[in-house]
Amino acid sequence: MGNTIVKSQTEQAKIFLEKTVEQLSTYLNETTITSLLDEHTSEKDYFKEVLATLRKLTVYCEEGLDACQVILKNDPFRKSAAEQTLYRIYHQCIEEFFNPKSDIWYENSRSAYTGKNAIIFRQPTPHSLNELIVSLEASFQTIREELDYYETDYRTKIIQSK
Repeated sequence: MGNTIVKSQTEQAKIFLEKTVEQLSTYLNETTITSLLDEHTSEKDYFKEVLATLRKLTVYCEEGLDACQVILKNDPFRKSAAEQTLYRIYHQCIEEFFNPKSDIWYENSRSAYTGKNAIIFRQPTPHSLNELIVSLEASFQTIREELDYYETDYRTKIIQSK
């Protein structure tokens, strides 16, 4: 890929991550397990895991944002560093959003056909949490499509260069 395409993708990822970190941080700063239980009666341990997963996602997004900012400030633009960062963003942020390691929610692979939201929680959740995930989902889907190259082709390129 050319420098301009990779730089453009890095700028898009930076904007996406800024918005995502803002939304996640705001939610996490204003939400407690008690407030979630007040909104919806469910298992306390499930809400602990949900909040822990959101915190982990926030950290991954903050790290990706920091990396994008550093790469975009560098002159000349370092394409290889940007590609590596975009690869990491794809695998840490996007994959963690759609398929968290904690398995607290999962992606409905049929959502594209049904027109419904892609994220399905393992247990019933409060309205505020559903709203957060729905508000994030479209931008995660968009950036996933934009960075899809880093899922397969970039990894192949790295393996072949060894």
